[in-house]
Amino acid sequence: MDSQVKLAIVVKVMGRTGSRGQVTQGKYEVMAATSATYPPPPPYYRLYKDYLQNPKLASEPPPPIQGTYMLYGGTYTTDDVLPSLEEQGVRQLYPKGPNIDFKKELRSLNRELQLHILELADVLVERPSQYARRVEDISLIFKNLHHLLNSLRPHQARATLIHILELQIQRRKQAVEDIRRRREEAQRLLKESLGTLDGH
Repeated sequence: MDSQVKLAIVVKVMGRTGSRGQVTQGKYEVMAATSATYPPPPPYYRLYKDYLQNPKLASEPPPPIQGTYMLYGGTYTTDDVLPSLEEQGVRQLYPKGPNIDFKKELRSLNRELQLHILELADVLVERPSQYARRVEDISLIFKNLHHLLNSLRPHQARATLIHILELQIQRRKQAVEDIRRRREEAQRLLKESLGTLDGH
């Protein structure tokens, strides 16, 4: 059943009740709007329909959020900084400091992860009730792996940008070379045409 039909039925049913029904009707309208395939625009857009004629009719939009904010139950920050593992309450398994050998540490954590997965399989066969500790260890290794990979994102972004710029330079050089070749070909054709005209 289409969400608009559902909403019409709900409004018709709830319209018979009193003020409580109006509140419930509003809730159902919100539910229908948020679950629709193509949800309508937010209702406050009506405040700005005559904005060009009289800007004072509508209030100014709120300022951008600064600092931390909540979204879908999680806390986020507007500062684009990767928090350390300690700030997230996670034990760091690789050395601290700016000079980290990412390749070496990723390989080490990968080997450690394989070992812990084998140990988990052994524990599940021999002592199934003692698996929780192994799962926690595997989770810790995964968190460290993800943090190391996220630390490499700026390097990846720089390398990607360098690659894109190199491709642009290469394409422009090819375009210049193509223009030069076509110019030489046009000059040759003009000379041949002039020679043919002079011969007649």
